Amino acid sequence: MSAGIQKDFDWKPLVLVPLLALLVLPFIGSASTWLTLTVAGLAMGMIVFIIASGLTLVFGLMDVLNFGHGVFIALGAFVATTILGLMGDWTGSQDLWRNLLAVFPAMLVAMLVAGAVGLAFERFIVRPVYGQHLKQILITMGGMIIGEELIKVIWGPAQIALPLPEGLRGAVLLGDAAIEKYRLLAVAVGGVVFAVLAWTLSRTKIGLLIRAGVQDREMVEALGYRIKRLFIGVFVVGSALAGLGGVMWGLYQQNVTPQMGAQVNVLIFIVIIIGGLGSTGGALIGALLVGLIANYTGFLLPKVALFSNIALMVAILLWRPQGVYPVANR
Repeated sequence: MSAGIQKDFDWKPLVLVPLLALLVLPFIGSASTWLTLTVAGLAMGMIVFIIASGLTLVFGLMDVLNFGHGVFIALGAFVATTILGLMGDWTGSQDLWRNLLAVFPAMLVAMLVAGAVGLAFERFIVRPVYGQHLKQILITMGGMIIGEELIKVIWGPAQIALPLPEGLRGAVLLGDAAIEKYRLLAVAVGGVVFAVLAWTLSRTKIGLLIRAGVQDREMVEALGYRIKRLFIGVFVVGSALAGLGGVMWGLYQQNVTPQMGAQVNVLIFIVIIIGGLGSTGGALIGALLVGLIANYTGFLLPKVALFSNIALMVAILLWRPQGVYPVANR
């Protein structure tokens, strides 16, 4: 955040999510249906945030337009199919704790694999085109296409099922509202990711260097810090978060395809634009708005659901052309 925002915090964007939820309630009519849709929207938004948070870090610090981000999403999801497939006794159990002991290692391995591939992606694809946005778009899109083809070589071109573990299926009843168990898990994981990122960026030395690097890279380098190493670390973390998001999205859809990352990319860039380029807090607000809008319009106006997120982005940009919490002027 800029100094001006720190001195006089802008609270207006924070009311957008609850305001949207309250404005829609009269149109839905049923409080239980509204609660179900709202939790579903928040869960979808949290998953999208996990994916988008990595890319917004990469853009915010590195000024890199990585259109190949989707390959890490798909990679994480496919790694999860393999890990969970090997833990059938755990995923088939009715005990929730056994299910979580299968899902969490799958998430960890997916993050490690996506982070390792992200390291190679930065070294051989992104590094030669730093500071050249047009070339970044073209070469990272090419990298994603190659990545998708490699995924097809390893796992095959067909869609693969990624069913929820037994204990995460079904719903929890809150009055007349049925809240799916997995959506509650998605909200919890998304909240943890945001809390860790917010703490890291605001309370640690690494976070200080990242924020300083966003504002003035030359000054950070003049102080003796190797900003290039920081860049690499941020890219790896961003790739790992995309892998985690891929696992969450695959379980959300209960199937995975090699092209799933490219399909989610559109939502990710909408979220980043709404949030303000490089803003983690803005990305969270943008992701929650996108998730809620998708679920509300899918229920109320199914024919316009495909265009709802574009309309949301246009409305936000008419209000704030740089997004709700812009970090840097680009």
